[in-house]
Amino acid sequence: MSGLAYQIVEELKQRILSGAIEPGAKLPTEFSLVEEFGVSRTVVREAVSQLQAAGLVETFQGRGSYVLELPERTPGLREVRSHRDVLELMDFRIGVESEAAALAASRRTAHQLKGIERALDDFRRVGADPARSVAADFTFHLKVAVASGNRFYTDLITDLGPMMIMLPRTRLNPVYQMDDPDHLTRVVHEHENIHAAIARSDPETARSATRVHLSNTRHRLTSN
Repeated sequence: MSGLAYQIVEELKQRILSGAIEPGAKLPTEFSLVEEFGVSRTVVREAVSQLQAAGLVETFQGRGSYVLELPERTPGLREVRSHRDVLELMDFRIGVESEAAALAASRRTAHQLKGIERALDDFRRVGADPARSVAADFTFHLKVAVASGNRFYTDLITDLGPMMIMLPRTRLNPVYQMDDPDHLTRVVHEHENIHAAIARSDPETARSATRVHLSNTRHRLTSN
């Protein structure tokens, strides 16, 4: 995602999460956004694509883009509006998902491991595509939670939804976006380490690999 698109995503996301643009309301037209932000139509379309990938808007051919209602079961994410909130979301994920990964390494079935592998393959394939990478990233983390064998981890990650991926991502400097090949390579490698530890049934390494992955994301959030 370009730096200009990143700025538009941040601004529109804040308007949506703050209620300035309410669920069901239409986003400003493409022409209006071009005029407001002084950018090209291509940049505006890139930004709207990011919002669509995050599940914040839905686009209809010939009608424009409309703000979606956040799921009722995710009240916490409605309050994630500041950079501090995003950092605290990452702290929460580090604690929860590291333990879920450790349990997955101990309890996963062959079928569940296959699910993690498929999610990893999908992420490798679409990681640079902003319209699909958030969903692929989220699916990987959800499959790990499922493999923990504890339904509360699965329910929690399901309730957080793809927004737990999108909110931190839109706070990152554009140099860390998934269209940066070096960043994409690092993140894929971090996912591979988590998968490998779960495949080896190594709880301590799975816990550590997940903590490293999410801590790296948190560090990137503070290095802007």
